Amino acid sequence: MEIIILLFELVFFAVISIIIAEMFVKVSMNYVSLIMGAVLGLLPVTTYDIRSFNPEVFMLLIVAPLLFFEGQATFLNVVGKRVKQIFQVTVIMVLLCAIVAGFSSYAIGKIGLPLAFILAAISTPTDATATQSVTEGLKIPRREGFFLKMESLFNDASGIILLNMAVLWYINGRINYRETLTDFILSAGGGIVIGFIIAWIIVLFRQALLRSSYNSVNAQVIIYLMTPFIIYYLAEEFHVSGIIAVVCAGLVHNAETQRSRLANAQMVYMGTNLVSIITELFNSIVFVILGMMLVNIIKDESITYNSWIWITLGAILYLSNVIVWYIYGRIKFKMDNHAGWIFSLGGVHGAVTLSLAFTVAKTSVNSQDFSLVVMSESVLIILSMIVPTVIFRFILDKDVSDEDGEKELDELREEMIQQAIATVQKMYLAKNVKQSVIFDLKSQNQNTRTRDFVKEWRNAVRHPQYTEAEKEMERRAFINAFYQERQYLDMISQKEARYEKYVYHLYSEILLAESIVLNSEFVEE
Repeated sequence: MEIIILLFELVFFAVISIIIAEMFVKVSMNYVSLIMGAVLGLLPVTTYDIRSFNPEVFMLLIVAPLLFFEGQATFLNVVGKRVKQIFQVTVIMVLLCAIVAGFSSYAIGKIGLPLAFILAAISTPTDATATQSVTEGLKIPRREGFFLKMESLFNDASGIILLNMAVLWYINGRINYRETLTDFILSAGGGIVIGFIIAWIIVLFRQALLRSSYNSVNAQVIIYLMTPFIIYYLAEEFHVSGIIAVVCAGLVHNAETQRSRLANAQMVYMGTNLVSIITELFNSIVFVILGMMLVNIIKDESITYNSWIWITLGAILYLSNVIVWYIYGRIKFKMDNHAGWIFSLGGVHGAVTLSLAFTVAKTSVNSQDFSLVVMSESVLIILSMIVPTVIFRFILDKDVSDEDGEKELDELREEMIQQAIATVQKMYLAKNVKQSVIFDLKSQNQNTRTRDFVKEWRNAVRHPQYTEAEKEMERRAFINAFYQERQYLDMISQKEARYEKYVYHLYSEILLAESIVLNSEFVEE
């Protein structure tokens, strides 16, 4: 029962975070979620022992679908062309980061070398979802953005293998290089193979189902949404990287979407919207959990041990990674000074780092060292978010802000609606039909009061259903109104190129509204 209550609290605070983020558009939703998580951790009703946190469940239920959807947003052919560069940033650079961070922690932090490399290994994976929190409203250059995305998608296997090596070193007192290299090849290579094979089988099954008489849109969408969970679980059962497997599965599904989006448009549209909802909710939940964990960690004296060495170690881990990324970007990828800083500061840590830190609790690492790991990695996560958030405001160009974009969008939408209303006003329609259609058209811009809605709701309840003639009038009115709206947008797009993005957004709104009106079904007496 306690876990159900905790899940409800997480979802509730995540939703509140999304609402608050809409009110303060200049603040990233991830920061709002982090604060809400801290509030949740401070509430006396939230009694949660952080040692009971299960990283495997967290990775399966939250991280796996997020990385699957992130992978699906990436073109497979682009990844195929950049395999060498992806290997360089996800293996070679990660290894260099671990070496520098490990020896730096050992020399400055005065801790054992195996423990130092446990800290270093956990600090290497970055988070694709967390990176968005530091670039809100800013334009990140395309080349640096590509490297950051590929690094965050494919680097987790390297970090996990290095962590396993460091833990065995901690326990046994020695390093088995051959076993570590073999584990990496099997884990990463196996993850790629398992991800592609299972994803391809699922894709072929759904495509065959789509072309059969047994096709069901709802079943198709459910199979699609279950895919990352199935693939991650099976990959882990085969003892290969589940993270790599779900990312590769996402790449396979990207190619599928490109070539079958019109085969069943309803399924693709429904799936796209569900993915958007799940991604936003899960992203928020990740940072709510992070905020809650940080508060619980600080509150627990048995973890902090009244020592501040974890702050020093967290700073060392962060600086080591930033410096290696900067130098590697300048030397290997021939980046200039500006691009090098964007690349090095853009590697933000989040859910994966936190999850790996908690896997240490399942090993033979002693309690005090585990506490040091959790605290140090928490400092790393916070620094990796705060530092680029501040610096990027000075070194990156500003994108069109959400506030300015919404203003432009609202102006276009209002004029578009007025054109449609003018068309309906000229049509011969029954009075009740004309009033109803005009009210619905105005509501496209939320340009109706709650009082007006209540009045229309009462009319819908009290008055009889439309006759067949009135239904036909309503359909014709909407068809003409939506046609007029599309014509207006077409005219605007030809006159003003800067409105192109907003025109396509409004055009899709109109098509969706028309689909809803023409396909609406009600139970009648």
